[in-house]
Amino acid sequence: MWEGLTLEQGNISWMLVSSALVLFMTPGLALFYAGLARSKNASTTIMHSLMSMGIIGVVWVLWGYTIAFGPSVGGLFGDFSFFGLSGVSSEVGPDGGIPPMLFMTFQGMFAIIAPAILTGAFAERMKFSAYVLFMILWVTLVYAPVAHWVWAEGGWIFNLGALDFAGGNVVHITSGVGALAAALIVGRRMGFGTEPMESHNVPMVVLGTGMLWFGWFGFNAGICPRRRQHRDQRLCRHEHGSGGRRYRLDDIHADKGRQALGHRRCVRRGRRTCSDNAGSRLRRPNASNHHRTRWRRPLCAVAARFLVKLKLDDALSVWGVHGIGGTWGGIATGLFVGIGFGSLDVPRIQQIGIQLISIVATWGWAFAVTAIILLALKYTIGLRVPEDSEAIGLDIAEHEEPAYRF
Repeated sequence: MWEGLTLEQGNISWMLVSSALVLFMTPGLALFYAGLARSKNASTTIMHSLMSMGIIGVVWVLWGYTIAFGPSVGGLFGDFSFFGLSGVSSEVGPDGGIPPMLFMTFQGMFAIIAPAILTGAFAERMKFSAYVLFMILWVTLVYAPVAHWVWAEGGWIFNLGALDFAGGNVVHITSGVGALAAALIVGRRMGFGTEPMESHNVPMVVLGTGMLWFGWFGFNAGICPRRRQHRDQRLCRHEHGSGGRRYRLDDIHADKGRQALGHRRCVRRGRRTCSDNAGSRLRRPNASNHHRTRWRRPLCAVAARFLVKLKLDDALSVWGVHGIGGTWGGIATGLFVGIGFGSLDVPRIQQIGIQLISIVATWGWAFAVTAIILLALKYTIGLRVPEDSEAIGLDIAEHEEPAYRF
């Protein structure tokens, strides 16, 4: 049945599937986050992710893609040659690979989920109008420029030789560090530290986790054929061998993360819960190899607890999971890339230095620009709902649509 199938046709077919899988992660995230939130904010939490799917999809087509992947302006951002997808072809070019239009589609799915991840930091207290404006500005000024730096030909981090296999810098550090800025500027929820704020729906958390796990096969295993640049193809070949290897590693490390978290909590509390098994699946951003995932789990857990001790309300632990997980992924890439699967083009110590430069630059830009956007909104339209609205829940106060009717 596969007779006559060319490599380009196979790549195109898999990239179509991968794009759908990555998009599927956002409603999975919506359910995951909503289950972790309190019942009075469940619908609003879901809407945050769904609005990202609708609005950022349009932003990406109009100007996001050209800022991220247009011809480089000083290595900082793309020009507006591709505004509204002008000049973005649907045909396979003479150099092979996938059509630019399909590449744009695949990358758009990453742009959609990144701000949706960030919403976990200010869940249950931000005005919906402020969220919509924040999301548009954040993708335009934070996500798209960093995507250009790291992934686009001509981007200064790309030219430096930094390696980002599956969004460690572009998706996880930007959203995670942006979440830290949000926790500082938006402020704590009413009752934070004094009232119970436990997950309200464990089955919803588990269902969302399953959808995220399923979508992650496209997130990581779709990376290799997405780019035509020689350097990326070399990395796909010697670091992970093939998309099939990435596919297998995604499953193995998800299982390892689930078992490790479950056993740790079983020892601490004397019992194991369903949410222990589910929660671990998000603790593997930019999953690449066993060296990176082995240390990421405890680092993320410690980071999340550290913010709580500082009385910073990152409601759904976005900074701990994504910011610290993505940071360790970038560092460990320099430490372990190529071991057993080829060799680096530069000395390892140099690669580690390059990775650190890219991480520091992404941290600085994401935190500073996210903070500026939030402060601008805070002192213009306002960020938070009134206290009485927060008390009754955003589902009723903001949308007049409770998640549950009894």
